[in-house]
Amino acid sequence: MWLTIDDKQIEAKEGMSVLNAALGAGIYIPHLCGHPDLEAIGGCRLCSVEIEGMDEAVPSCMVKVQEGMRVTIHGPKAEKTRKTAMELILATHPADCTGCPKYGKCELQSMYQYLGVGPERWKKKARTVPTDDSNPLIRHLFTRCVRCGRCVRACRDLRGVKVLDFQKTDEGVRIGTDGNISLKEAGCKFCGACIEVCPTGSIMDALGQIREDVSYGESVVPCRTACPAHTDIPRYLRYIKEGEYEKATAVIREKLPFPETLGCICNHICETACKRNELGKPLSVCKLKRTAAAVHSDEWKKNRKTAAPTGKKAAVIGAGPAGLTAAYYLAKKGHEVTVFESNEKAGGQCRYGIPSYRLPDEVLDREISDILEVGVSLRVNTAADAPEVLLKQGYDTVLIATGTHKGIRLPLEGNMLPGVMLNTDFLKDARRNQIDDPGKRVMVLGGGNVAYDCARTALRLGAEEVHIACLEGGDQMTASEEEIREGRDEGIILHSSHSFLRITGNTKVEGVELQKVEKFYFDENRKAVIELVEGSRENIPVDHVIFAVGQAPAGTEELGIELNPGFFVKVNSSFSTSMPGVYGAGDVVTGTKSVIEAIAAGRKSAVEMDRYLGGDGDISEELLEKETADPFLGRTEDFGNLKRLSPALMEPQERKKSFAAVEQTFTCGEAKCEAGRCLQCDLRLNLTNPRLWNEY
Repeated sequence: MWLTIDDKQIEAKEGMSVLNAALGAGIYIPHLCGHPDLEAIGGCRLCSVEIEGMDEAVPSCMVKVQEGMRVTIHGPKAEKTRKTAMELILATHPADCTGCPKYGKCELQSMYQYLGVGPERWKKKARTVPTDDSNPLIRHLFTRCVRCGRCVRACRDLRGVKVLDFQKTDEGVRIGTDGNISLKEAGCKFCGACIEVCPTGSIMDALGQIREDVSYGESVVPCRTACPAHTDIPRYLRYIKEGEYEKATAVIREKLPFPETLGCICNHICETACKRNELGKPLSVCKLKRTAAAVHSDEWKKNRKTAAPTGKKAAVIGAGPAGLTAAYYLAKKGHEVTVFESNEKAGGQCRYGIPSYRLPDEVLDREISDILEVGVSLRVNTAADAPEVLLKQGYDTVLIATGTHKGIRLPLEGNMLPGVMLNTDFLKDARRNQIDDPGKRVMVLGGGNVAYDCARTALRLGAEEVHIACLEGGDQMTASEEEIREGRDEGIILHSSHSFLRITGNTKVEGVELQKVEKFYFDENRKAVIELVEGSRENIPVDHVIFAVGQAPAGTEELGIELNPGFFVKVNSSFSTSMPGVYGAGDVVTGTKSVIEAIAAGRKSAVEMDRYLGGDGDISEELLEKETADPFLGRTEDFGNLKRLSPALMEPQERKKSFAAVEQTFTCGEAKCEAGRCLQCDLRLNLTNPRLWNEY
C-alpha cells in the first residue's frame, strides 16, 4: 500500500507501523523506546507524528499504515510533544556525557542533538542510585537509565528468560529483578541481549569484558576469538544441545580437519576465555567437540569442494598436524601436494609424542584418511631432500613442518648414565612397542603435560613407582589440572618446587638428588632465578630417569635456510623463510606448543602458499548451510549454578594396566546438558544495531 510522509510517497507492507515504514524508506523519525527487534510500546513519545484526520500527535510506532495515509513528521504538535518528552528524559539524566563509554554512539545523545533540545527548561532532579557491580558479566548504571523498557522486552519477549522488569523503589521506578535479588538468583542466562539493546549505556558489560585490542564482535564471543583456528564454538554447541551431531561436526570441520583428535587432546584455551568462568566453571568445549566428532558421520563431505587442478606442485616436509593441515587445504585449492614423512606412519607428535591412552591410533588414522581423500600424496619412511633440491625437482613451493622431535638433555652430573632417557625417544619407542623394561622406579624431570605423558606411560609399561620433579610450584606447573589429577590418582608421586641437582650412580642410574626451591622466577632478562632451601637435599632412589624439560627441532641446520636460536626455522609474518617459495609452520617455527596452534599455523601457511602459487588464498569453506539461530532461550531453573559435567574415566587401578582410552565420550544426555550451559554470547551479534539520525 502507499502512503505519504512529508510529501514523499512511499510503499509499505500491510501491518507495518508508520515508524518502520518511514525508516525502511530512509526517512528518519526520532525514536528511543523503539527497537527493530522488539515490539513497540510507544512509551517515549519521541516518535510522535501528525496524521491527517487525527487531532493530536500520535506515536508513529503504534499506528499501522493505511492506504492513502498522509503523515507529517515536523508539524508543530509533533515537535512540541517530542521536545517536551526529551526535556523530561534529560531532567534526570547525567549532564556530562564525556565520561560515558557510549559517548559518540549513544542513541539518546544523538536524539537530543537532532532535536536541538537541552534540559535547561526543567529543574534537574538528581538520581544518586549507585551503580550495581555485584553481578557477574553485567553492570547496571542506574543514573543513565531512561526507562525505555527495551531491556525488559528483550529479556521477557525476545529471550523468554523473564528476569528484568520495572520495579518501584524509594528512588522511583527503575529496572531490576523481582525482590531485588541478584541476576544469578533470578535465573538470568547472561546472554547480553539487555546490554545490546540499551540505548544509553545504562546496562553494560562488566569491566574488563570488552577488550580494546580486538573488535567488538571478538570481545563479545571470547571463546571463538581465543581458539587459534577461530572455530565457531557457540554455533556447534547449539547443534550439540539439539542432538544434531552431524551438523556440529560440519561446523567444526569448516576450520579443523582433526575434530576428534582435538576432542581427545586439545589444550582448550577457548575454555579459559569462556564467560561461564564468571559463574563457576567453563563449558567443556573440548569434550563436547569429541562427542560430536565421534559420531563418524560423512554427511559433511557432501559439501566439501575441491578446485580444478592448477598444475602447481607443493611439497610438505613432515606429516604432523601442521603439515597435514596445510596439505589438505592446498590440495583442495587444486594443487598437487606430496607429503614426505620420515617415520613409518603419519601423525607427527600426535602419533609419536602423545600416548594412545589419550589419543587412540584409530582416531588419528581415520582423520588422516579423510585428509588424504582430497588427493594428498603421502610418502612415509621417506626423508625429504633439502628445500632447494625439491624446488629444482619441479616443486613450486615447499613447506617445512617437521615439528620438534629432539628431546633436551639438561647438563646435570650423571646425565649420560645408562638408564637416562629423553622424553621424545621414550614416548616414540613406547608407541612403537619397543620398550621392554621401563625400570622399576622411574623419575621424570619436568612439570608439563609431556612429563605426565612419560610418567603415566612408564606406569603402563610396568614401572612400580614413578616420580615427577619440577622447579615450579603446584599452582605454577604447565601441566593441565586434568593431567595432574589423573596422574595423582594413578599413583604418580609429585615433587613440585624441587631443583634437580644431579643424577647419582656409577655405572648406571641409582637415584636423583633434589633440593627444595624457596623461590623460582625469571628476571628482567628472562633468566631463571632459583633460590634453594638450605638443608633440604634428598636423594630419591630410582633406576631410570626421563628428561621432559622441552623439545627442539632436529636436522634443520641442513635445510639451507635461516634459523632462529635453538635451530627453529625463521619465518616472517607470511610464514616465508629466507628462501623464496619455502615456508615454515608449526612447532619447528614456534617451539613446542599445542596441536590446535599447529593446525592454525597449517591453515595460515596454506593461505600464503596458495597466494604464492597464484591463487586467491581463500581456503574458507561452508560445509553446512547457515541457519538463523533461534533468539528465544527460555528459562532454565538455577541456570547460573549448573555444574560442569565431565566424561566418565576408567578407574585408576584398571587404566594403568593398559593403553586403553582413559576417558569416555559424553553420553547424548550428558552432552546436551553440558552444551545447554552455554551462554550463547554470539546471539547478541544477531540483534539489529539501530541507525542514528545522521546515518539516514
